[in-house]
Amino acid sequence: MKVTTDWLRDFVRLTLPLSALSERLTMAGLEVEEVHELDFDLTRVVAARIVATSPHPNAEKLQLCTVDAGACGRLQVVCGAPNARADMVAILALPGATIAAGRRIEQSVVRGVESMGMLCSAAELGLGEDSSGLLELPRTSALGVAIDDLAALKDAVIELNVTPNRGDCLSQLGVAREVALLTGEPYRVPNVAPVPASSSQVFPVELRAGDSCPRYVGRVIADVDASVTTPLWMKERLRRCGVRSINVIVDITNYTMLALGQPLHAFDLARLRGGIKVRAAVVGESLSLLDGTTIELDPACLVIADHAAPVALAGVMGGRSTGVELATRNIFLESALFNPILLAGIARRFKLHTDAVHRFERGVDSAMQARAIEYATRLIVDLCGGQPGPTESVEIISALPVLPAIRFRPARVRRVLGTEIETSLMQQIFERLGAHVVANEVTWAVTPPTYRSDLRIEEDLIEELARITGYAALPTTQPLAALSIARRASSVADRSTVARIRASLVAGGFSEAITYSFISSELWRSFAREELTPIELANPIAADMSAMRASLWPGLLLAARYNLNRQATAVRLFEIGMVFEQNGQQLLQTNKVGGVVSGEFAPQQWDLKTRPVDFFDLKGDLANLLKACGGNAELAFVPAQHPALHPGATAEIRRDGHPLGIVGSLHPKLCNSLEIEGNPILFEMNLKALSSRGTSRFVPPSKFPAVRRDLSIVVAEATPVAAVLAAARELAGEHLRDLQLFDVYRGQGIDSDKKSLALGLIFQASSSTLTDDQIDAVVAKIIDGLRNRVSGILRT
Repeated sequence: MKVTTDWLRDFVRLTLPLSALSERLTMAGLEVEEVHELDFDLTRVVAARIVATSPHPNAEKLQLCTVDAGACGRLQVVCGAPNARADMVAILALPGATIAAGRRIEQSVVRGVESMGMLCSAAELGLGEDSSGLLELPRTSALGVAIDDLAALKDAVIELNVTPNRGDCLSQLGVAREVALLTGEPYRVPNVAPVPASSSQVFPVELRAGDSCPRYVGRVIADVDASVTTPLWMKERLRRCGVRSINVIVDITNYTMLALGQPLHAFDLARLRGGIKVRAAVVGESLSLLDGTTIELDPACLVIADHAAPVALAGVMGGRSTGVELATRNIFLESALFNPILLAGIARRFKLHTDAVHRFERGVDSAMQARAIEYATRLIVDLCGGQPGPTESVEIISALPVLPAIRFRPARVRRVLGTEIETSLMQQIFERLGAHVVANEVTWAVTPPTYRSDLRIEEDLIEELARITGYAALPTTQPLAALSIARRASSVADRSTVARIRASLVAGGFSEAITYSFISSELWRSFAREELTPIELANPIAADMSAMRASLWPGLLLAARYNLNRQATAVRLFEIGMVFEQNGQQLLQTNKVGGVVSGEFAPQQWDLKTRPVDFFDLKGDLANLLKACGGNAELAFVPAQHPALHPGATAEIRRDGHPLGIVGSLHPKLCNSLEIEGNPILFEMNLKALSSRGTSRFVPPSKFPAVRRDLSIVVAEATPVAAVLAAARELAGEHLRDLQLFDVYRGQGIDSDKKSLALGLIFQASSSTLTDDQIDAVVAKIIDGLRNRVSGILRT
């Protein structure tokens, strides 16, 4: 939001230096981001009328202009501007004048013809960037008047960062109220006295949108001259506030919006049919907007329509077919109150963030609509002429916003702020805010003004007291309170488990990532199970962040792709975070740990052959992770299915038979759609299940020697190794200390549908030395058991 000190002075007396004013505004919550001080030195620059033009005798693109500069007389000026014409009022820099960039104008001879000055463009004067032609003034401008009488040349533009709750400060009037409040100066409300109707012409209005538009004010102004040039003072104020001049009618509506904070729109009355209807759009309707875009409408869109079709997207932008042009003679001026939440949704849907919707979605003054019409009418009549009709206001009384009185207890201020504020000062501050105060000894009833819809509860009023008296004036005191720290029950895994997980994964070469909890709906469907329902945001900040994630994988894969696309040879990422699942009416928020590995198994080195990381590498990392989490648990990887994973390379992770999570290779279709090279392997586990581990117990080392026996068992190719190991472990009995698979052989001497598994079994007793007979008996039992359970035979 930009304000100018010249414009602010129309509303309030500025007594503070610019630096002090900026500091006061910032400390009061209106952050001053930047200040541009303007000081144009344009002496001997005046308004002049071009009386006549003729071609330059020695230059095809130049003209000889005879100009009337009032008291400065008639002068001949050589001009090359394409828009120079007879009867045009422009800006003349007389000999001796200095214009933008320190350029000095002197009497000169141009191609053999004397020139007594220079007719200037806006860029040449430093009043804008337009250098395509002369800066045109209204035809009624007094000739010979210095430019500083036409526009303020000593000014400052203050750029404010207005927080979303302070929509009342999105106007010169609103900021002036703040300045008055902070400095104690009275502020002046601009002249909004009703402009008497000089005709009876009205245009009918119907409200058919319920709470979406509780008030609509309109007025017909006939016989206007829309071709009038906007006055320089108005153009300059608009330009300094970041608004481009279009034509005098549109400029007046924008000027009113910047002055009072109420957006307006002007229609070409000749192009409207029947009357105005504020209604929901109908399926199949479309609207061509003023910026040239065409949008398809549906019942979720609020439109301003005539009896034939929509003519504006309500509160956002007008339609091209009814826009005001230079030939327009009759206009219909509208000023309305719209539902802020509805307009914010519509604007974001069509990606149209206009100045009008910026104000409507933050809340405009609900009492400003008719006053803004009168303010704009006065400007139009003064600058363009015209015959205004009566101002017509249509309202739905029950839908108009009402700010209820706030219960305020003066005694509570000390508890909240830690300081005393005199009762009389508090009441004075509230009244200067524009609030109505009904005070008694204990409790006050404070009714906020219509432009302060952000004041809702007692704490809001106390914040205003602190803000206006100054945060720096509040004393610094140490809080005195009896504090006790109690253990709080939480669904989040205990901190020690999270620390163990991080340490284990980092030791395995992983890096921790933090990704957004929001993903696109399409990505959500690719990774979620069929029984889940997406949790979609009503007002997403971007199209690709419209749903709450049901898995950590989408964010991790996008981060992996980002790194792989930038020549990373290996990616190992993990994340600890929350996922969100909705199954029917049940909403679950679960803390999980997930990860992705892709690329090379290890960095290149001279004595190690490079290979891609595979499923078993990650399986080993997870085994180490689960071991680090503690407990004497049996770990198993059981074949499973997941829609985002390869059906032949997916396993459920179990501990003591209880599921912990899932691990597997990304499905090839998702690799293609996400454009990820290689074969990413993913895992995800429930943190709560990881933390629910058994208690580790100490087993003293045996004093007796260990015995190792190796077996080569031939089994069918389809037999899972896990089944063989589980059977061998069970058959080995209590003296088995370790079981290792140290070789898998396929080839000569083994049938093509078979494989040979080499098992290393280590036996050790805690109270005696095991004999060969004892070991032989156990090995024989294992061989017989494997033959019966998995059809395994001893390889000889």
